[in-house]
Amino acid sequence: MRRHLVVFAKAPALGRVKSRLAAGIGASAALAFYRRTLAALLRRVGRDRRWRTVLAVTPDRSANARVWPAHLPRRPQGRGDLGVRMGRVFRVWERGPAIIIGADIPDITPAHIAQAFRALAGADAVFGPARDGGYWLVGLRRGPKPPDIFKNVRWSTKHTLSDTLANLKGRRVVQIDTLEDIDDVAAYRRWRNR
Repeated sequence: MRRHLVVFAKAPALGRVKSRLAAGIGASAALAFYRRTLAALLRRVGRDRRWRTVLAVTPDRSANARVWPAHLPRRPQGRGDLGVRMGRVFRVWERGPAIIIGADIPDITPAHIAQAFRALAGADAVFGPARDGGYWLVGLRRGPKPPDIFKNVRWSTKHTLSDTLANLKGRRVVQIDTLEDIDDVAAYRRWRNR
């Protein structure tokens, strides 16, 4: 079955992306960071033939906007909180292993994505943990009825990964490298200093 890499992305617009980061470095600098990070990520992983990359975009009306690379298919994320939107990918998109990543993790490489797909060959789920207690990658092998792994998850907290893992009891889960999503000024400074 075909492998699917789904990049969750917001249309880059001033005041609409990276709000917690913008509180520390300003809205213009946060927008510039987001644009650069998203563009670099898509250059690194978007043309890799080992998987099909699809952009899941928000707001939904931006799916046909010119801000996205023309060579990548785009789909609206749809309504609901983050868990509802990610769950929709696993339930209704094309069959085959699927991995979802965010657009604000500058350290993602094609090797990370390949490692995650390899993990799914023998596991039900794979996660790329984030330093803050969340995750930068989530993937499912996917069968006819994927588990509802996002039920009762406390999003954007130190409990996000542990809450999601609790929904996968009895299933084989693999964790790959821990990376940092750049959500606030402290994470941004750590990234800049590297």
